[in-house]
Amino acid sequence: MLASLAVAALAAAGLFSAQGATAAPAKTPAGRSAAAAPAHAVTGYWQNFDNGAAVQKLRDVPDDYDIIAVAFADATSTPGAVTFNLDPAVGYASVDDFKADIKAEQAAGKSVVISVGGEKGSVSVSDSASATAFADSVNGLMDEYGFDGVDIDLENGLNSTYMTQALKAVHSAHPQAVVTMAPQTIDMQSTGTEYFKTALGVKDFLTVVNMQYYNSGSMLGCDGKVYSQGSVDFLTALACIQLEGGLSPSQVGLGVPASTSAAGSGYVSPSVVNAALDCLTKGTGCGSFKPSKTYPGLRGAMTWSTNWDASSGNAWSSAVGPHVHGLS
Repeated sequence: MLASLAVAALAAAGLFSAQGATAAPAKTPAGRSAAAAPAHAVTGYWQNFDNGAAVQKLRDVPDDYDIIAVAFADATSTPGAVTFNLDPAVGYASVDDFKADIKAEQAAGKSVVISVGGEKGSVSVSDSASATAFADSVNGLMDEYGFDGVDIDLENGLNSTYMTQALKAVHSAHPQAVVTMAPQTIDMQSTGTEYFKTALGVKDFLTVVNMQYYNSGSMLGCDGKVYSQGSVDFLTALACIQLEGGLSPSQVGLGVPASTSAAGSGYVSPSVVNAALDCLTKGTGCGSFKPSKTYPGLRGAMTWSTNWDASSGNAWSSAVGPHVHGLS
């Protein structure tokens, strides 16, 4: 069913149709330093809740991670607005203790962003007022907690017009903000989807799109063939759509589960992730799909989550992290 939807999306929108918009210039607020986002980066989601994975504090996240997405912000009674409620289950003595960990991670060269959405997220940015509320609240959280930016992980619909407006307002207030996205596979099947249009609309300051290559049905690759999740071809052929659809290689990352427990389907071993990275950047390690060119500037990889990674002895980050950082 999802594959047929993807076919319809491609037919309706065309694979390579949209162009990025130019963001308005902005001034850097006094006293705020540039966020760290290396050329080849590993992103990990940190769970602000206990769902059976290892409970950890930010200070426990391995050094292999470069961008830590705090999951998740919470919706408020104001449409579009978000807030953050530190869950006592993660073990912090106080909010100030949590903020101190953010500063410590930043001092170690990491970026810490606030993620909005998730499977159960109910944030809706569907008009100008909610876009303003979203931006104002995200900017407020960045100022209050010291977050380096925002991650968009909305899985229940996205309006490109107003999310683009909201993210541009965040960028205007915080020009060095790290802006990441984690769309589902169906959301990036063509440049005509709302997520893809949003990514292109903020291309001038977008850090990375870490599409979720899991909990997905079969999808189309950029060659028009259908690929099943859980293979190197699924990773490479779908990444090709973004790479040839207008995003810079530095704005494309591979999002995968850290373990079999982290997702309902789509787990691949770290060796498969590394093979896909090599295929896209060097043209080696490919499966049946081999891109027509290489993308050495590919940003890297993402995982859900640092907690599930910890539950498996950090097997994912210890294998994928060095490989990402060794890309050239």
